[in-house]
Amino acid sequence: MSFWETMTGSDLTREWKAFEARAEALPGDYRVAWEQIKVHLSPYSGFTGRNLMPILDGALGLLEEAAADGQSMRQVLGDDIKGFCAALAGEEGARSYRDRWREQLNSNVARKLGRLGG
Repeated sequence: MSFWETMTGSDLTREWKAFEARAEALPGDYRVAWEQIKVHLSPYSGFTGRNLMPILDGALGLLEEAAADGQSMRQVLGDDIKGFCAALAGEEGARSYRDRWREQLNSNVARKLGRLGG
C-alpha cells in the first residue's frame, strides 16, 4: 500500500466495494445479517475504520462458508448478533470509540478541576 492510498483511503474504498460485491452473492437472510454485523461493529472502529477491515473480512468469510454449507443464520450467529460482534471485536466489554472519548473527557475534566482546586 502506498502512502497516497493510506492518506486518501482509496485502498479502503476498493476493499469495501469488494466486500459489498461478495455480500451481494449471499442469500437474503445472510445479507440482512451482514448489514447488522456492519452496524454493530462500527462502534469498535478506529478513526478510519482500517482496524475493522480484517474483522469484516473474517465475518463475511464465515457467512459465505455457512451459506455454502446450507446452515441457517441462527446456527451460525445465534440470537445475539450484537454480542457476536462484540466478541469479534475483542471479547465482551471491548472498548468502543464512545468509551475512549468518555475516558478522554473525564481525564481532561479531572485535570482542569485539579488546576482550579490547587
